[in-house]
Amino acid sequence: MNNDGGRASEPTSYGLQPPRPPAGHDTQPATEAAALPRQAAAPTPRPQTDPGAGRVIGGRYRLVSRLGHGGMGTVWRAHDEVVDRDVAIKEPRVPEQLSERERDTVHLRMQREARAAARIDHPSVVTMHDVVVEDGRPWIVMELVRGQSLAARLQEGTLDPREAARIGLAVLGALTAAHEAGVLHRDVKPDNVLLGRGDRVVLTDFGIAQVEGEQGLTETGAFVGSPEFIAPERLLGQRPGPESDLWSLGVVLYAAVEGMSPFRRSHTPATLQAVLSAEPQTPARGSGALGTLVMQLLRKDPAARPGATEIRETLESVARPPQALAATQLYAPGAAAPAASGWIPPVLRQSRKALYGLLSGIVAVAVALVLLLANPFAGDELPPGWLVRPENELLKAQVTVPQDYKRFQAVEDGAVWFSDPSGVFEIAFWRSEAKGGDDPGPDGEARKARYGKGGRDGMEMKDAKSTVRAAQHQGREASEVVTDWTPYSASEPDPLRYRYHELLIKGDGKTYWHLRVKMPAAGKAVRDGEALYAEIVKGLKIQSS
Repeated sequence: MNNDGGRASEPTSYGLQPPRPPAGHDTQPATEAAALPRQAAAPTPRPQTDPGAGRVIGGRYRLVSRLGHGGMGTVWRAHDEVVDRDVAIKEPRVPEQLSERERDTVHLRMQREARAAARIDHPSVVTMHDVVVEDGRPWIVMELVRGQSLAARLQEGTLDPREAARIGLAVLGALTAAHEAGVLHRDVKPDNVLLGRGDRVVLTDFGIAQVEGEQGLTETGAFVGSPEFIAPERLLGQRPGPESDLWSLGVVLYAAVEGMSPFRRSHTPATLQAVLSAEPQTPARGSGALGTLVMQLLRKDPAARPGATEIRETLESVARPPQALAATQLYAPGAAAPAASGWIPPVLRQSRKALYGLLSGIVAVAVALVLLLANPFAGDELPPGWLVRPENELLKAQVTVPQDYKRFQAVEDGAVWFSDPSGVFEIAFWRSEAKGGDDPGPDGEARKARYGKGGRDGMEMKDAKSTVRAAQHQGREASEVVTDWTPYSASEPDPLRYRYHELLIKGDGKTYWHLRVKMPAAGKAVRDGEALYAEIVKGLKIQSS
């Protein structure tokens, strides 16, 4: 992956690895009150090692231990001695070199954070309890959410789409409530999403929120927030709206299933440029409805992004698909027995294992009957979202491809190719007369040798590894060639590798047909690419000579 600022064609999904903290780096969550250490679900009090522990704030809140720190404050676990409960307190953190005016701005921002969060009534927004002025500084008292941040959770591995959608629904609910109260969060990111007990999800840190009707605190020409999660219109100095927070939600969902933001680069200027110009690829681990939604949320034009209602409907369909709901109702422990359960023998009712076996057998018989009577696999039925394209003029063949792939053609070369919207996969077809020399034709071994020498002009690829096997297609002799390779121009220490999966079909004389699917060479992307290749081969129908 390049870090040169984000070309539109730059891969930003497949091949990325989740971030790992550098050795010796403090991985404590650095942004919000109740984010706990990544190694444990609950903090361990350290009164002996935390300077300030034991101090009483406002005559009632005794500091117990540090939970984390950020640019605007240190977050403490504390105990409210008046009502006997644990709370989280954010202590203002003001660098000594700041001027008095800048210090006042920090204090005002913290007070605004408390006001902004306090005016939002939603279970997924952290509850504000109090603001205590101690030594001329405001200390924010809020509920203690026991758990870890989403950022800490992602250090352990990515989430499956259903879990990501569940978390996204909670964050969306918090943002919707905030927007209805006239508050823009402006810093939605994994560090500010807390995963509490009982599947609770909480959006925190309204420290840079913009409250409708209040004067802004950001200096002219400056912006605040985490660069890789900031909407492009904010970087351009345009007035942000709810769509800007929804952009950030899209980046959070992307990071949840991929491990990191698609706009992250090696330094801030390159990250900002990527936000403005790079077109991310559909998340590899979040394909389908979730991946489509994420790509819609990451549109550069705020007006083109989906609204809260559409987002909610999509996330609900991913988090709670109908078939999952039905299965839960049927098998959930303790659930009421179905109305038709009277025929089940008592011995089976008393044995959950036996009951599950019986129900599984019933399902298997039902599926077998459906397959026997309906035979859904008979004929040449297409997968959902695919279409047949007659390419008689150039290819003298019929091809099947996903309907949202964009078609290109080169009449002079007799080639047709299709590119998916994210740019991850590319499908190419051509029909040609093998002339030898530069064109290895349908000879798989000759093509392998050509790739070993660098491909076209010796400047196409390097470190090519090919396998060749004999095949047939519609009774015609063919060769199947699989080649993993690195672009010749790649200079990164660990460059992204690609795969060509090709089918070379011999025709009459020197005529041959060529199918090639280009894909990333590792991870889930290669599995998706191979499934794509298999479906295309199945739908390729060559005309009889």
